[in-house]
Amino acid sequence: MFDALAERLEDTWKKLRGQGKISQSNIQDALQEVRRALLEADVNFQVVKSFVAEVEKNALGAEVISGVNPQQQFIKIVYDELVKVMGESNVPLAKAEKAPTVILMAGLQGTGKTTATAKLALYLQKQKRSCLMVATDVYRPAAIDQLITLGEQIKIPVFELGSDANPVEIARQGVVSAQEQGIDTVIIDTAGRLQIDQEMMGELSQIKSTVNPDEVLLVVDAMTGQEAANLTRTFHEEIGITGAILTKMDGDSRGGAALSVRTISGKPIKFIGVGEKVEALEPFYPDRMASRILNMGDIVSLVEKAQEELDIGDVEKMQRKMMEAKFDFNDFLKQMRLLKNMGSFAGVMKLIPGMNKIGAGALEKGESQLKITESIINSMTKQERENPELLAKSPSRRRRIAQGSGHQEKEVSRLISDFTRMRSMMQQMTTGGGFPGMPGMGGMPGMGGLGGMFGGNAPMPGSRAKGGGKPKKKKKKRGFADL
Repeated sequence: MFDALAERLEDTWKKLRGQGKISQSNIQDALQEVRRALLEADVNFQVVKSFVAEVEKNALGAEVISGVNPQQQFIKIVYDELVKVMGESNVPLAKAEKAPTVILMAGLQGTGKTTATAKLALYLQKQKRSCLMVATDVYRPAAIDQLITLGEQIKIPVFELGSDANPVEIARQGVVSAQEQGIDTVIIDTAGRLQIDQEMMGELSQIKSTVNPDEVLLVVDAMTGQEAANLTRTFHEEIGITGAILTKMDGDSRGGAALSVRTISGKPIKFIGVGEKVEALEPFYPDRMASRILNMGDIVSLVEKAQEELDIGDVEKMQRKMMEAKFDFNDFLKQMRLLKNMGSFAGVMKLIPGMNKIGAGALEKGESQLKITESIINSMTKQERENPELLAKSPSRRRRIAQGSGHQEKEVSRLISDFTRMRSMMQQMTTGGGFPGMPGMGGMPGMGGLGGMFGGNAPMPGSRAKGGGKPKKKKKKRGFADL
């Protein structure tokens, strides 16, 4: 997401490179680039106009900070304005004083509303809240079956009365059922239409007045750009909503919806859908999103994703193995599966500061390399996985693994060579207290292996390491975080 916008903004900063300070004359080209970048990202015109005016006012009124160049100062001003436009802070879900909390899901057909209902239920389940999903979409063929299937997948019950029942009555009985069972949260999936019509709004209003929901969340397709903001405003004016869920954010490289919804509709974005998996729902944090837009990554979200998959006992065991250089192929496989559970390879990499600049081709190659590596490791015996030195000493073992995995012997040899070198470097990094090239990863429990593989000095096992010897030290650049 935001790839196109991030790329255009990168070009914008160059306009101020080499300048002594921000002035009326030298800022105009940069402001023009910001305006163009936002319009191309399909951000609402009024939002763009207001955004650029605020950035200009703040930039010209900013005090000159010693040691900070205009380029960095301008990036900080744009960052602050992005956060402000998107809502400044995360707006959590409401929780009723007396259970159950009732959440009404609304939206047009095709926005991913039923899937978003299941995603939200799973998210709340991870927060230790019991859920009941209620299927009131009696019009779309197989809508009820879809919700039941999703419910079975995530082990969350679904209340339904079939496709012949009245949606308002289904919603009412669903809430009563939740009360009787002592369930914490009810999520009601309602019917969508191909367009807004009075019949649709009338039914939603009836359900709303009957169940008196604590939240009315509009599910909007982010791919519709600024139209998502107009849709949110219309729904709010018609039935009154409390927030929005933007789906398909992973497929929108522009980001116009995220930058327009709050300003145009006056309602906050509460969650974003970032993939097809049921786990792919994230709370919306304006500051983290602004960091992603400006190619600064989102290390906090990365830590949270990892923590969901980590077992503290495994973490301590892994750390000991790293320090003693006993990290083996079983451990490496476990780290790879942890990465898979956190989401797509490309999605995880782009949360790491600086990694957003890696092209799609390179990320696809990295994901492909991980699959090759996994198939090679799966062709090893238990003894070989636990003792990688056996493979380093035995060409016949390497040949057998190559044949069994369907890859060339040289790929097996390269994996073993890179793994041995990586293990040695990981020991040095762990005892040294950090992983070069991976800001914030040194102190992140259980992520040491990922630090060495993808961001540190050690190459990814199985990839071709370029050059030899120690890498050159790079001069640290100051960024907005240093201001």
